[in-house]
Amino acid sequence: MNGRMHDSSANTVWPGAVLLHGIARTSRSLRRMEEALRQSGFATLNIDYASRKKPIEALVADIHPPIAAFAAARGGQVHFVAHSMGGLLARVYLAQHRPARLGRVVMLGTPNGGSEVADLLKRFVLYRAFYGPAGQQLATVQDLTLTSLPPLDYPVGIIAGLRTLDPIASTFILPRPNDGRVSVQSSKLERMTDHITVKASHTGLVRHPMAITQTIAFLHAGQFKSSCACA
Repeated sequence: MNGRMHDSSANTVWPGAVLLHGIARTSRSLRRMEEALRQSGFATLNIDYASRKKPIEALVADIHPPIAAFAAARGGQVHFVAHSMGGLLARVYLAQHRPARLGRVVMLGTPNGGSEVADLLKRFVLYRAFYGPAGQQLATVQDLTLTSLPPLDYPVGIIAGLRTLDPIASTFILPRPNDGRVSVQSSKLERMTDHITVKASHTGLVRHPMAITQTIAFLHAGQFKSSCACA
């Protein structure tokens, strides 16, 4: 597990953004988002973590040291931007290690209510072997790690996708609308601050120009630019 830290300025009062990728992904999947955040004045910490090897609660312990060091080096707020399972990881992390200057959280395609695709596949050996313990935690029947989380008491903006690269899952497995992996309904959370949909697939969300623009807008202002479906 490692992280790439970039300071947008020598002035550490500037805000920071921790980026958490999804399961079976790496920090490279968030490079475009990271670069946009840096150009918008955020220092960034884009973390690689062993998403396929450990359950979410163990991953929290892995990511804590670099995040704690990043937060300690900043005089400004520390925000979180998380894709897919990274959003679940962020929620568990913040329940245990909330930074003193926590800012806002943006989740993109996070299965907060679980994914019916995981429900279908988790019984298969190949799925369990590839996605590991955390893959089991993506089901709609959630384990104690997720069901015991406290209600949100920090600003959360959620971006959900409306396009799919998997027409079978989109049509026959997932409730519509969905991004091919997570339904719009499952992305939502009680007490979320704002929610928006973007015409992007699950994996494409973090590279979609409008999703990136909306992420930065929420981190700056605490709300998205609109509540309509965005191209």
